[in-house]
Amino acid sequence: MSEDNGIFEFTPTRTLTDRAYETLEELIVTLRLAPGDVISETALSDRLDIGRTPVREALQRLAREGLVKILPRKGILVTEINPRSQLLLLEVRRELERLLARTGAVRATRNERVKFREIAEGMRRAECENDELGFMRLDDALNKLIATAAHNEYANRAIGLTHGLSRRFWYMHYKQAADLSLAARLHADLADAIAAAAPETAATACDRLIDYVETFTRTTVEVLPAV
Repeated sequence: MSEDNGIFEFTPTRTLTDRAYETLEELIVTLRLAPGDVISETALSDRLDIGRTPVREALQRLAREGLVKILPRKGILVTEINPRSQLLLLEVRRELERLLARTGAVRATRNERVKFREIAEGMRRAECENDELGFMRLDDALNKLIATAAHNEYANRAIGLTHGLSRRFWYMHYKQAADLSLAARLHADLADAIAAAAPETAATACDRLIDYVETFTRTTVEVLPAV
């Protein structure tokens, strides 16, 4: 694993499509491409300095994950954020992430356990330094590592559909409703439990994290008018 300004990369080689996806996903999650924006494939290709074919493939993946909609002959629409839909998403995340945390604690390789410890340490640094972007990138790295360490391709595919939507929702609302220090500690506790090969502790840590995320999400829903 390499570290570059807080970004953890778990694949030794990245294709142009990977690069396009990772860059676009972060632009969307951090709201630099905002909900409701309509952009063209050509403009994105120019912005990323990556050819249109990799960008198109990246956009197809982002569309499957619900972050964009591809509008034929019109462009690419960045999807809106719906707090009530986020609560439904959390129902799925809770069950899948508990499974992945418990299984990862049993199946993770030695190298993966080292990476979990590194992420836990990074989360604690992000807490001490109030490093918001560092936290976001570490959260993404932890999500991907948990999915990989479980060594269950079906659960990995399923949970992957929730990651970007969840991180974007957090980024939109965390300044008003989140406790970054608590969130960083809960993530670090989960990473430590998986590293320690403690499946039940990992499952409990996962539940505590999702409990917090659900509470955070409900605080945003409470201030919205009923549908």
